[in-house]
Amino acid sequence: MDKKDQIKKFEEKGKGFFDEFKAFALKGNVMDMAIGVIIGAAFSDVVTALTKDIINPLINGIGGAKFGGSINIYGGQKILIGDFITSVINFFLMAFVLFILLKFFNRLASIGHKKEDKTLAKSAEVKLLEEIRDELKEK
Repeated sequence: MDKKDQIKKFEEKGKGFFDEFKAFALKGNVMDMAIGVIIGAAFSDVVTALTKDIINPLINGIGGAKFGGSINIYGGQKILIGDFITSVINFFLMAFVLFILLKFFNRLASIGHKKEDKTLAKSAEVKLLEEIRDELKEK
């Protein structure tokens, strides 16, 4: 195989790869996921602001201690314990809200869908398969 054939084969593989990637990137699922990431980033900012501007001052007022404190360690370094606790609170708030949204959308998606009785469908399929099996045994 000479170099021209190899180059042509490589170009065909590359073209197929890019066609496949274009089909993947333009699917609805990828676009939905991109929109979800953008909305999630904006929602993250809202939750961070809620935690730092409302929840932390409430905790500081009730506990009487500064919530954003730090612990001094060797070499002048500090452990920012308040920032860590704020991040943990942010995580749990985000997880809770996303859980509630997921439940809402699942319930919304199930509206209008009747629950099918799968036992009847299975029994009909089983009967048909048994008939086919019996006919095959006879032959």
